[in-house]
Amino acid sequence: MYNALRIILFATFASLMLPCAAFAREQIRIVGSSTVYPFAASVAEHFGKAGDFRTPVVESTGTGAGFKLFCEGAGESTPDITNASRRMLDSERAQCFKSDVKNIIEVKIGFDGITLANSVKGPHFKLTKKQIFLALAREVPKGSVLVPNFYQSWSQIDPELPDLPIKVYGTPPVSGTRDTFDELVMLRGCTEVAEFTVTYKDEAERRKHCQMMREDGAFIEAGENGNLIAQKLIGDPQSLGIFGYSFLDQNEGKIQGSIVDGTAPAFEFIQNGAYSISRPLYFYVKSEHLGKVPGLKEYTEEFLSEGAIGEEGYLALEGLVPLPDNERAKVRKDVAAALTR
Repeated sequence: MYNALRIILFATFASLMLPCAAFAREQIRIVGSSTVYPFAASVAEHFGKAGDFRTPVVESTGTGAGFKLFCEGAGESTPDITNASRRMLDSERAQCFKSDVKNIIEVKIGFDGITLANSVKGPHFKLTKKQIFLALAREVPKGSVLVPNFYQSWSQIDPELPDLPIKVYGTPPVSGTRDTFDELVMLRGCTEVAEFTVTYKDEAERRKHCQMMREDGAFIEAGENGNLIAQKLIGDPQSLGIFGYSFLDQNEGKIQGSIVDGTAPAFEFIQNGAYSISRPLYFYVKSEHLGKVPGLKEYTEEFLSEGAIGEEGYLALEGLVPLPDNERAKVRKDVAAALTR
């Protein structure tokens, strides 16, 4: 009787302690944005070299796919962190909550600009958002009606643009880069084309059609990796590519960023907001895994250290545009509080 009671008490105690038990997994697992990937990988390398914890495993899955994996639930088979080149949507947060991922820490790390770039062997493009929209949209106006996009060269859109075929490499719809490009370029360019307002009076329907890319080969979905797109541009001086500023920075001297609405995609213009196709970058930490996955808190602190995301930090050298000093300080304070709750 005594032994049976002891077994029951032990089992009850163990079940109560189970939620706090460490996972069998010894490494942090990170998924998400291909744009944030090189920054996360660099932090993981620095973190691993410190020797206190194993180097985190970082995968480039794309922002949307990263959120999907992150929100599948809590447990050692699910990621601890997801990187993102946009904020988590309310629908994604709701899916997390539904899967018992209810304590999510949002970490803003800096800025990035979306660039439309080409080889330095080609002409330096100076574009407006309306011109970019007309080059890439599935439908364009002809007279007073919308028809399938018939523009074959940039000079057909505007005689002052280069007489080169329209050929643009970009990322797929699941990419945060594509989300941002659709929001800040396609939708805003579309507002300058009155025929869309006339044809699609319902705003939701109009937004949907404004973001539809042409499918005749002028726009080419080339995967999530911005660096691979940059390499295509180097080998094909007549084409352009869409990716984050960090990939432009990494390939300096080989590719050049187009001027958009009069402003170049330069470090200072992205940081101060003068370059209008810029965005903040994030990663999200699953609080349910704190204290269970070794080093999760410490990795987050390393990422937010001045040596990493500061003006002279190692991530700035790799193309991350840092937050202003006061905003970096606020992010550190807020995240430190969340990590200790």
